[in-house]
Amino acid sequence: MMQDVPEVPANPRISRRRLLTYAGAGAALLAAGPLLGSDVSAQGPDDDEREEQRRRGDPRNRAWRAGDHHIHSEYSVDFIPPDTQVIGGDAVYPIVTNAIMAKNFGLQWMVCTDHGGPLHSKLNMERAYPDIVRSRRLVPDVLQFVSMEFDAPAMDHHTLIIPRHAGESQQLFDIENGYSKRDPFPADPSRDTEPKMLEALQFMKDMRPSPLMFANHAARSATGLGVYGQDTPREFRANNNTAPDIYHGFEGAPGHQAGPLVGGARGAFGNHHTYGGYDQMTARVGGLWDSLLGEGRRWWITATSDSHVHWTRGGSDFWPGEYSKTYILTRNDYDDILDALRNGRIWVTTGDLITGLDVSAQGRGGRAGISETLMLRGPGGRDVDIEIRFKPLSGKNGNGETPQVQRVDLIVGQITGPNADPNADINPTTQVVARFDSGDWRRQGDELVMRHTLPNVEGKFYARVRGTNTSEMEPQLDGSENPWTDLWFYSNPVFIQAG
Repeated sequence: MMQDVPEVPANPRISRRRLLTYAGAGAALLAAGPLLGSDVSAQGPDDDEREEQRRRGDPRNRAWRAGDHHIHSEYSVDFIPPDTQVIGGDAVYPIVTNAIMAKNFGLQWMVCTDHGGPLHSKLNMERAYPDIVRSRRLVPDVLQFVSMEFDAPAMDHHTLIIPRHAGESQQLFDIENGYSKRDPFPADPSRDTEPKMLEALQFMKDMRPSPLMFANHAARSATGLGVYGQDTPREFRANNNTAPDIYHGFEGAPGHQAGPLVGGARGAFGNHHTYGGYDQMTARVGGLWDSLLGEGRRWWITATSDSHVHWTRGGSDFWPGEYSKTYILTRNDYDDILDALRNGRIWVTTGDLITGLDVSAQGRGGRAGISETLMLRGPGGRDVDIEIRFKPLSGKNGNGETPQVQRVDLIVGQITGPNADPNADINPTTQVVARFDSGDWRRQGDELVMRHTLPNVEGKFYARVRGTNTSEMEPQLDGSENPWTDLWFYSNPVFIQAG
């Protein structure tokens, strides 16, 4: 059995030369400035002690922390039969370069998600994992998860996140070696079926600790609005039914957003484009996301870079955190980060349109925030007050600009229970119930605040929020516009239950 590679012992001093050796070109860009941001000169606690400290952390000591769960390194390789793997054949940067650039653009956590492929499970174990261990030591301010971009049977790519624990690399190996459709060589067609995907999820469901999975660029293969490709509503429902604590959502804003800067499409959505940089499954009010929420599913959206090669160096990507950010409400530790992602304490933004967001519902029964449920007490219809707070960017974003929010929309839909049609992608009850502009919000410190009352609430509902720097009432099908001019943020929902 393959064993985990032990972490590199803490060095008394990490020299700039050694850092550049590990980081490559990305570190060279930042060599003139401070990189590590925290003292790594002292010998810290060992892994077991550090993990115990995290488990004892105060659950109230949480803050919104930005990250990215879809980042490629040089271990996204090309494969030359029968057994040659070309390091840097697809994505090109060392893992630590990605971590350094993530820190530079304000991220506090990241997930390393290299492509699979023939015999990739062995490469991940023997080559990529030691580099993640090393990168954790070199850039301790960015918490880095062992993971991969899973070649899901019968579907497009998925982020597979492995919890931080002593057996993390073995756990990843077991999943990739046993279930990634592209890992066998020669190819095995039986690995690329829907039943195999359900088998993989059942296998993961029995694991402790439990991994986590999000579908990546889910509508990239769609050929029209509601004309889906590799990923279908039926598959999402079946997967979530099989492993509801593992299979939790999809990218709302896919990566490759710099495509228009080099003559391509945002997200590399070449068939049917994105809407304001967001996947149609997320962007359409009353569409697939709302259909899943309307069944009562805890289904979350995220925003990622899918970084392979920066657009200034021949790719179509931004650095991690340069354009897209996924904010989660968490303590600064691995366990709570995974808990936040699993339980939907998430909002997303592009272009640093905002740097803070809180959405809450308050009524007779208390208060609930993003991903939480407000249980209303007492008989009859009850009013619910929705409060939205956002923090505008005060400095400059990655394009050297300070974008301004022009409008915020409050979107509400009913939860009516399971749909008899597994391919349903419509929630006809979902609508924009309020639109706010600068005349409707007021400043409280560094936040802008607005409120709206939902009268006589009965049954089950959810409320979610989006905002934009554009004048578009609904996000329009993207063309060749500069991505920095078309920015949006989205919250995950607050749930409301009366009776």
